[in-house]
Amino acid sequence: MALTRPTLTRRRVRDLAAVAVALAALTGAIVWFAGSEDRALDGACDGVLPVGEVRTVLGEDAALDVTNRTEGAFGDKAAKSGSRTAKSGGRTAKSGGKRANNLSVRCRIAAEGTGHIAVTIAGSPRPRAEYGYGELYAAVPASHTLPVPLGNGWSGLFATDTARLGDAEDGTATTAVLLDCARRGDSLLITVETALRGATTLDDPAVRPDFVRTATATAEAANDHWGCGARLGAPVRTVGLPVNEDEYEPLLGAKGTCAAVPTASRSAVSTARETARDRAPRESCVLGTRDGSPLYRLEAYYGPYAEDARSQYTRDYDYENVTPAEKPAGRLGQSAYWAGATCPRGAESALYLIRAADADGETRRRPDLAYERAALAAFAAASATHHGCAAPSLPKG
Repeated sequence: MALTRPTLTRRRVRDLAAVAVALAALTGAIVWFAGSEDRALDGACDGVLPVGEVRTVLGEDAALDVTNRTEGAFGDKAAKSGSRTAKSGGRTAKSGGKRANNLSVRCRIAAEGTGHIAVTIAGSPRPRAEYGYGELYAAVPASHTLPVPLGNGWSGLFATDTARLGDAEDGTATTAVLLDCARRGDSLLITVETALRGATTLDDPAVRPDFVRTATATAEAANDHWGCGARLGAPVRTVGLPVNEDEYEPLLGAKGTCAAVPTASRSAVSTARETARDRAPRESCVLGTRDGSPLYRLEAYYGPYAEDARSQYTRDYDYENVTPAEKPAGRLGQSAYWAGATCPRGAESALYLIRAADADGETRRRPDLAYERAALAAFAAASATHHGCAAPSLPKG
């Protein structure tokens, strides 16, 4: 039986043509949306986000939601992109083109079911007009743990507020990288929060470098993009865990941030929680009793962290008219002492603090002030020497 070809009427021709156009439009839309996500990812954080590293951490085939905000300028280079998301356009932030370090970059890449990566890049020092209005820079978690240095030639930190491995926040960590630029006194601070769901645990030493590589790769791109000219570190293949509250040791055997700090019989100071120094822009040392109960916390701040701390103390203690922003050394009410040191190449002066754990406003029970000053002096001197800063200015009695 012979088959006959159906006759194509004009109406059928029009119908087929409409279907073809619809299919083409649909295909084009699919390609456009896919390309839109790629373009948003490529342009995130003013184009310095390491797309390959992000894909590796969040999943090569994961659908990503990208949000991005860039404004201000670093040195004489203004930001090239404004606020935008993968779904909507935005308006570019303007800059007068003058040398300024009000650069503020934020981008967040989220993968449903996997987690997110949030990146913040800030130029330093900030304009004085920003002081007293919240934190100048992205915070690094340090309430329950002590951040550890990245090492490998980087000035950076690896931090988490996770007090115990295996809890709900075990897959969340923050990495900070400080770039000391060739231009005298200028720096870039890159802070990356990585949060991964599922079976990911920081207890796995093979996993921890994944939390760090996005930050160091972003720092490398930012260094070139904004003409920073900083000395870069080597690839980070291993990184330690932040120090938990129960990881204390005898103070007499301390070899890191608590080294050289004296014991005290009157205050019962005999244990320490510490980290290595290794060019970290922020250092911590917690002094405690024999059972590890905290008595004092010593902190060292460099670069943007010193600037941020001074800004916050100015706001919190402005009624006393004596703050770390106004004097190189002194006492904050009844709760703390501070010291300061001049650092090379026009960097922000370092800030050193000791605070008693039992300080509650102005209430102190039998404070051992002489020991507090001695502990601060030893801590500040050792830290300043490590960072190449001058001998610290110390508070008097």
